[in-house]
Amino acid sequence: MALLDVRDLSVVFKRKGTRPFTAVDGVSFSVEPGQTVGLVGESGSGKSVTSLAIMGLLPKRGAEVTGSVTFSDTELLTLSDKQLRDRRGRDLGMVFQDPLSSLNPVITIGLQITEVLERHRGMSRKEARSEAVELLGRVGLPDPQRRIGEYPHQLSGGMRQRVLIAIALACQPKLLIADEPTTALDVTIQAQILSLLSELVSETDTALIMITHDLGVVAGLCDEVNVMYGGRIVERAERHGLFARSRHPYTHGLLESIPRLDAPRGEPLRPIKGSVSDNIEWSQGCAFAPRCPNATDVCWSDPPELVEDRGGMLRCHNPVAAAEDAVTEGAL
Repeated sequence: MALLDVRDLSVVFKRKGTRPFTAVDGVSFSVEPGQTVGLVGESGSGKSVTSLAIMGLLPKRGAEVTGSVTFSDTELLTLSDKQLRDRRGRDLGMVFQDPLSSLNPVITIGLQITEVLERHRGMSRKEARSEAVELLGRVGLPDPQRRIGEYPHQLSGGMRQRVLIAIALACQPKLLIADEPTTALDVTIQAQILSLLSELVSETDTALIMITHDLGVVAGLCDEVNVMYGGRIVERAERHGLFARSRHPYTHGLLESIPRLDAPRGEPLRPIKGSVSDNIEWSQGCAFAPRCPNATDVCWSDPPELVEDRGGMLRCHNPVAAAEDAVTEGAL
């Protein structure tokens, strides 16, 4: 049974004097306990806005959120601000993208962790401090007894990211959302953070939503992957199936633009042409059509539906040919 069930989630930003902008357009997916689900796509595809809508962190003014977000049989979109605050931290945790701006610069690391424990778990100040030291040690922060009295600027980027994870895990949430948790970290620290998240999911049966543009992260961590473009899911597949037989031209392009160690020396990368802003509205056709090498007339006039395809889901009129799939699978 799904722990989190998102159905037809849409987010429209409205500002006086400008046209409404649809950042998330009818997104549906579910997450089971102990499962890691990825939301993948370029910046501007709607990944982070989806997570903020689930957590109830979008502004009340200027953002219209519709659809359904059911967590443990509770509809989150209808909860009051107070009810949401009770859920966040206790049942729902989130690791934000930029640890330096997410942590309060004028409050010690220890206080930022203990206030969560006191608020949601009813601990005394002494109990919360002891638990905070244990949490910092659990996420691999060296010398947690000393670090607990330090400020964010005294820590490295990897250390700050570990502190954010410790805060998110302080109340042992059932669902953890990680929004680009390895951004701006060197590859060694990235590997440590991903290993930490993987261990936490397996040990506590926590459900994890991993938001990233890094397909390497997806390959090593996610069970199921949702590829987003223009605010919609364009392909959904199990991890191994996605890498072996990607069907959507956008997913295929993301994979082909990554450097490969087994590629012939001097072989150029094949990036996706244009940018994420080069699209058309889904009401007119396929948003990816202006950048798609497989686009035909129907792509410009008929919006594709998300349908079942080879055990997954696909939104495309002209998917990648089977012959190209075989080449990709052989390379992997």
